[in-house]
Amino acid sequence: MAKTFTAPFAQTPKTATAIVTTAAGSITGDAPTGTVLLMTAGTDGALVTNISAIPRATVTASSLLLYISKDSGTTQRLIDSELMNAYTMATTTQVPKTTFTRISESTPLRLEASDRLYVANQVALASGVVFKAEYTDF
Repeated sequence: MAKTFTAPFAQTPKTATAIVTTAAGSITGDAPTGTVLLMTAGTDGALVTNISAIPRATVTASSLLLYISKDSGTTQRLIDSELMNAYTMATTTQVPKTTFTRISESTPLRLEASDRLYVANQVALASGVVFKAEYTDF
């Protein structure tokens, strides 16, 4: 394979969202249920700098899951999780945001070409949990 000595630079800032309503199942293997596609890296890969989630209704404490797939979703490997604290929805309170703390501007998640990220929640919530990714394709 030919080598290039020109540094690649991130080209296109993007955001992606997904809504998870069902509870995740079969999380101990590579074929979990209840996952939702959050994003697909571009043809030259991507840098993910932020993943967060907010509930759209009252929620009990919930384990949020992040999976990576290198084969269009057939195999999904758990790579990160966060705990969303319990929250009672009210017009006089701020809806809390849960951030995947291991992914940031200073410690981005590097994805290969066409890698896919899937998200899940271990607790069903009919109104859903909205996940958001901020990333840049190369």
